[in-house]
Amino acid sequence: MRKSNIIETLRGSVEANLVLHQTVERIHVGKKYGDIPRGIFVVRGENVVLLGEIDLEKESDTPLQQVSIEEILEEQRVEQQTKLEAEKLKVQALKDRGLSIPWADTLDEY
Repeated sequence: MRKSNIIETLRGSVEANLVLHQTVERIHVGKKYGDIPRGIFVVRGENVVLLGEIDLEKESDTPLQQVSIEEILEEQRVEQQTKLEAEKLKVQALKDRGLSIPWADTLDEY
C-alpha cells in the first residue's frame, strides 16, 4: 500500500521551485562557446524537467574554445542569419515546385 502512495504522489503535482545563484548562460557555436553571467534565476517548479551539475573535470577535456561574449554573440547572429537564409531558399524551392511547408512559428496556431 505504501508503494501505491509513492507512485500516486509521483503522478500527482509534485513541484518545487528552484532558486539558482551564480548562473551562467553558455552559448555554443561550432567549437566555440561564450559564457554570459546571469546571476540569480528563479525557476518555477512546473518548468523543471531535469537539473544537474556540470562535471568540471569532464568539461575541461572537451575541445571547445572559450571566446568573449561579444564574439560568441556575433557568431550566433551570423549562424542564425545563415540558417534563416537557407530556410528561405528551401521554402522558395518548394514553392517553385508547387509545394509549401508551414513556418515553425505558425504551427502554434493549429
